[in-house]
Amino acid sequence: MFSTLPLPFFGGTCTKAAFSFSLKSSSPLVPFQRLHLFRSTSRTTTRIRSSLFHSLKAKATAEIVQDKESGVPVVEHSRTFIEARSEQELLSGLRKEVDAGRLPPNVAAGMEEVYQNYRNAVFQSGDPAAVGVVLSNMTVAFDHWLLDVEDPFIFEPYHKALREPFDYYMFGQNYIRPLIDFRNSYVGNLSLFYEIEEKLKQGHNVVLISNHQTEADPIIISLLLEKTNPHIAENMIFVAGDRVITDPLCKPFSMGRNLLCVYSKKHMYDIPELAEMKRKANTRSLKEMALLLRGGSKIVWIAASGGRDRPDPFTEEWYPALFDSSSVDNMRRLIEHSGTPGHVYPLALLCYDIMPPPRQVEKEIGEKRIITFHGAGLSIAPQISFPEIAAACEESEAKDAYSQSLYKSVSEQYNVLKSAIHGKQGLEASTAGVSLSQPWN
Repeated sequence: MFSTLPLPFFGGTCTKAAFSFSLKSSSPLVPFQRLHLFRSTSRTTTRIRSSLFHSLKAKATAEIVQDKESGVPVVEHSRTFIEARSEQELLSGLRKEVDAGRLPPNVAAGMEEVYQNYRNAVFQSGDPAAVGVVLSNMTVAFDHWLLDVEDPFIFEPYHKALREPFDYYMFGQNYIRPLIDFRNSYVGNLSLFYEIEEKLKQGHNVVLISNHQTEADPIIISLLLEKTNPHIAENMIFVAGDRVITDPLCKPFSMGRNLLCVYSKKHMYDIPELAEMKRKANTRSLKEMALLLRGGSKIVWIAASGGRDRPDPFTEEWYPALFDSSSVDNMRRLIEHSGTPGHVYPLALLCYDIMPPPRQVEKEIGEKRIITFHGAGLSIAPQISFPEIAAACEESEAKDAYSQSLYKSVSEQYNVLKSAIHGKQGLEASTAGVSLSQPWN
């Protein structure tokens, strides 16, 4: 069974922490007591906050309106968060919902932690509208986290992004966008994304073999491509780990992406008695993928290492985790047997600063989330042909050689992005194989 990525964008509840409500910030960057002053002294910020706030609230409440004639019970959804007009009202709503028994204390604790970290990260951007952006985005996030606790969403093996009546795709885009420093972000070999769009129009399939760095990778990829390649940004299918369908804090973000839901090999035996069920579920997902590829015009992203990259424990340097050759080979064979022309491209992603993962793989859902405002990079290289690689080696070595070839390309692209972003070389970090650009400028 091929490896997959865990994809909880802001996934995880604080399973060990008892809920304690506080209006004190854990960071000196943006003291809570100064926020009211900031709002009251900026009319521009207030107007921006108000317009964003009310437009998002209208969308957020639209999805809970149901047709009484359909026979589907109407969910009695609390309006505590969607009616909040200030940070104080939003956070005090956590205690209200916990006391009412509608929100588990551990989920509430996770929501407050994410709020504080998200708020401080957005304020790092220096955006004069930061107060309004934070309140607008977190109001909608809180409302949908509560909604999923009240009426949990169930993911199918293949989940198609929910765009109406509430647009979960744009919710994710708007939520993560303020965390990306676009002045220090880059796309490598943009022309190849146009090439891919043409292949998709011709009915071909495309698989992107990639490294994986943060919970928000799918949204970050879409944000870096939304100006130039919106079709790819909106239609990409992500192979997603099982946490995407269980974590109440990640589910609303996941609902806005096209996902093939599978159980990661890294967590297959976390609960031994569930291993067989997980294998059967993965078999169903493989069948779904095969059916999708037979239809053509699909673009699929997979993290070939089976998880997020981690820093070297001795040097603290980040680098793409080694690929699982079985994962790569499974995707290659699915493409070849689809009856439709298919292409495999190596794709590199550098964005760990925005939401770095725990230093080690954790079994429990509920990791601590560090969120910062930072640049990100995405690069793609020309497709790599399996027959060409196989012709240069023994048949028994072809599978590993192909995986290594893809990994080498991803690593080389990653180093260029690293020089541009962390090395502060910017566009001058471009090489003969990776041409960097900032297409949003």
